[in-house]
Amino acid sequence: MTTTAPSTPGVQLLEVSPEYAGQRIDNFLLARLKGVPKTLIYRILRKGEVRVNKGRIKPEYKLQAGDIVRVPPVRVPERDEPVPLAQGLLQRLEASIVFEDKALIVINKPCGIAVHGGSGLTYGVIEAFRQLRPDCKELELVHRLDRDTSGLLMIAKKRSMLRHLHTALRGDGVDKRYMALVRGNWASSIKQVRASLGKSNLRSGERMVEVDEEEGKESVTVFKVLRRFGDFATMIEARPITGRTHQIRVHTLHAGHCIAGDTKYGDEGFSKEIRDLGGKRLFLHAYMLTVPLPDGGELKLQAPVDEMWAKTVERLSAPL
Repeated sequence: MTTTAPSTPGVQLLEVSPEYAGQRIDNFLLARLKGVPKTLIYRILRKGEVRVNKGRIKPEYKLQAGDIVRVPPVRVPERDEPVPLAQGLLQRLEASIVFEDKALIVINKPCGIAVHGGSGLTYGVIEAFRQLRPDCKELELVHRLDRDTSGLLMIAKKRSMLRHLHTALRGDGVDKRYMALVRGNWASSIKQVRASLGKSNLRSGERMVEVDEEEGKESVTVFKVLRRFGDFATMIEARPITGRTHQIRVHTLHAGHCIAGDTKYGDEGFSKEIRDLGGKRLFLHAYMLTVPLPDGGELKLQAPVDEMWAKTVERLSAPL
């Protein structure tokens, strides 16, 4: 990426080099405007102050090699050292690594830790790993997990690995499987949920995802029963074929079986019964991952659930 001389004070004109082709404009700006609040970046996009080839674009616009990106003047905080994160958090994330080589880190993300800062959070997994691996200048999240979802999360250490995995994710090369504890007795006949998903805003400003067959994006999840707890609950495996926001949480709800501990789409009565057993978390865990490697090999990983999950399931299965 090269920078041409600014046309007015404070305005940046950035030329997109080939290695950034295919990246969304919002992610491109988030990576370059370090320290600028995420809300401000989306505001200048929404107002049309960011231009690509002199035209307005949407936050989901994907860059092409040679694009000229006009960035308006934004106040970037002084580039001092980042605020040091709590040593306990850094140690916890370091201990969560299940795989690392020269191009990729995979962690078993704990429940309750966001993958990146924003929305009132000053840090997330990616900010922590930039402190843990200061020599890795190209660290980027490959994909995301909700803050309260635990499990396998990929962080690319090299731009080439990020591009490779994004290509694999867009195709069918990556196999991600989740475990979820859901309300009720999941029928074995429900092997797949195909329901288009769209986003809507509540009056509170909270973003919700809901089934919208007319204007939503096609979404498919494959399900399998792992274990039953009478008519009260079922442990299922969910394999998302598409990768929509909150897809598994909304698809299980659509099937009539919400996930335990889901404050957004769940059932408070069911969640309370699980909490009474010690389960004070969202019961959704990315436990298995298979990804193709650039050299033609394959990486297969599994991540165990945390102690709270394991003990809750133990109590759930204990005879009354």
